[in-house]
Amino acid sequence: MKRAAEEHRFPCDACGSDLRFDPAEGVLQCDHCGNRQPITRGFWQGGALRERDFREALLKISDKAELQETRYVTCTNCGARIEMTGPDHALECPFCATPIVADSGTFRQIRPHGLLPFALTERQARRAMNEWLGSLWFAPSGLQRYARKGRRMRGVYVPYWTYDASTRTRYRGMRGTVHHESRTVTRNGRRETVRVARIRWAPVSGRVARFFDDILVLASRTLPRRHTQALEPWDLSALEPYNPQYLAGFAAEGYTVPLDEGFAEARAFMDRMIARDVKFDIGGDRQRITELDTAVSDITFKHVLLPVWLAAYRYRGKSYRFVVNGRSGQVQGERPWSVWKIALALLALAVVAGAIGWFAAMQQ
Repeated sequence: MKRAAEEHRFPCDACGSDLRFDPAEGVLQCDHCGNRQPITRGFWQGGALRERDFREALLKISDKAELQETRYVTCTNCGARIEMTGPDHALECPFCATPIVADSGTFRQIRPHGLLPFALTERQARRAMNEWLGSLWFAPSGLQRYARKGRRMRGVYVPYWTYDASTRTRYRGMRGTVHHESRTVTRNGRRETVRVARIRWAPVSGRVARFFDDILVLASRTLPRRHTQALEPWDLSALEPYNPQYLAGFAAEGYTVPLDEGFAEARAFMDRMIARDVKFDIGGDRQRITELDTAVSDITFKHVLLPVWLAAYRYRGKSYRFVVNGRSGQVQGERPWSVWKIALALLALAVVAGAIGWFAAMQQ
């Protein structure tokens, strides 16, 4: 089996230098001689993108056809597991900019089944980040200037699981119907007639069914969930069958959330959606669920890689990390605040309030 470092290096036909994937043109680009080579369709032996049986994968987790041996290095600062895609034994963590030295050990993991190729270049991602910073109220101007002149952003393929499943649920509950009654009450020594809402409850039972398609679960603990969720939605219909040529010149993070643990998170999402379906099926003005019995079948999964541009900065003793969706340009990150801008805004408000008070006093 090829090592990942070998799989992700592609020599230029013209000069032999390493090629990189160019998101702007969708081809392999040689920065040394300028040669361009098209992505080779069907290059990887995995073939077409398809769903994998979840339960079978758990039973056959040692199946060599579904596993790959990959060399990773774990960042001691943020815990990211970065795939080594070249011969170097030292690199900088793309998630927190910490220098790290590679351990040449290898790990066996479920190989990726599909990916979304980068569509935005580093320049486009940086422009999106700077525009986002510029739109924030009370953000430090110095950080914006530092980010515009700072180090290059790093493109990373972040690991995700997707899950499909069919569900059938039997439920019991109560349907509430609101009606109003007239009551006479005494207020401030006066008797008044008011309308009071009452609820009539009636027992109900029934069945609901739903098919869940491509529930997306982050398979890494490196990036905060609030950041990755803000990058959604992802156009999963554009997923390509896994081809390591798309990784040329980019970093790739290995998954640290196991397949079964990822499904537990997907199941929690399914349960929330099923409860919503049940309440809709109960109808009425109010709903109570007293019993749910859900059968889950036809569970399938995919291991996919999604493109994210990353920038990590230290500014005045604080760390700031920004992430950009490598397809849509959606931006998220640590919200920076300028104490001086906030203080000046409060002072301006105080001056305006004082002027309004003085003007009002003069009019009296």
